[in-house]
Amino acid sequence: MGICISVASSEIHGIPQVHDENIMIFETSKIQYETQRLCSIYSKQGTKGLNQDAASLYKGYGIEDGAFCGVYDGHGRNGHIVSKIVNNSLPSLILNQKNAIEEINGVDNKQYQFSKYFLNMKEAILGAFKVMDEEVKLQENLDCSCSGTTAVVVIRQGEGLVIANLGDSRAILGTIHDAKLKAIQLTTDLKPGLPCEAKRIRSCNGCVYALKEEPHVQRVWLPNENYPGLAMSRAFGDFILKDRGVIAIPDIFYHPLTSSDQFIVLASDGVWDVLSNEEVASIVWMIGSEEAAAKAVVEAATAAWAKKYPSSRVDDCTVVCLFLQKRPQNLGYMEK
Repeated sequence: MGICISVASSEIHGIPQVHDENIMIFETSKIQYETQRLCSIYSKQGTKGLNQDAASLYKGYGIEDGAFCGVYDGHGRNGHIVSKIVNNSLPSLILNQKNAIEEINGVDNKQYQFSKYFLNMKEAILGAFKVMDEEVKLQENLDCSCSGTTAVVVIRQGEGLVIANLGDSRAILGTIHDAKLKAIQLTTDLKPGLPCEAKRIRSCNGCVYALKEEPHVQRVWLPNENYPGLAMSRAFGDFILKDRGVIAIPDIFYHPLTSSDQFIVLASDGVWDVLSNEEVASIVWMIGSEEAAAKAVVEAATAAWAKKYPSSRVDDCTVVCLFLQKRPQNLGYMEK
């Protein structure tokens, strides 16, 4: 049920601002009142059954102006459980790994060498994702052979973003370019149809192909079997495919921030299946309140599902929006 504060890392202190079945905003008491309007988070159940999405946003993560954003999209019979387990544990796992590595390797957060800092952070994330996948596997009375979750994580530390992506959820950055708003995609959707992903899976004797009734969706299958048909190439869980090239190793990279950068948006694929990066960024930019941004995107996605795929079941839609600064009053338009 979202992040349970009682099990959060001892390094994370603060007050939960939103805590429901799937989502949580967590802010340190020192900064909550001055920053709470600069972020929003919202999740809406689709028409497929239980909401299998989960999400969290930590302000004051690691350092005073740090932040952690995460969106997790579960799949399979127990996907809703896996996404919440990861949502509950991953932020503290990364922070604990980072602190342990810095104790060994050393780092000065005020005057650090960037290369050393990023290597420490990358090692911490890789270690945390590995531990997280092992913890999912060791859950008692929970079959995750064909259940799992994606994860997209964006961590702000100082003047840059560290991004970790596992699966087909996505993160974008809204920035000002030539006096107009532009959407920059921060992650690659890690799906079996990507040549590099398909190559790895096939080298492990996994199968990648699309069904005739949905030729646009490449899936991962066991050799000589008609299951499980996983539509992503990386995930926590899905242990039946872990020897067939589906991995829990995220793509990790760094994106420097500038004074032109305005906000970041993370969302599950239920949003990106029906809205473009530019449409999402435009909704966030034009909404009257930062606190209403995430809900506005979700509601737009739900409406788009009804219009574009009226006979299809609507996917769960979850959005985290973090504003990097207060919006200027002279709002521009999306760059065409």
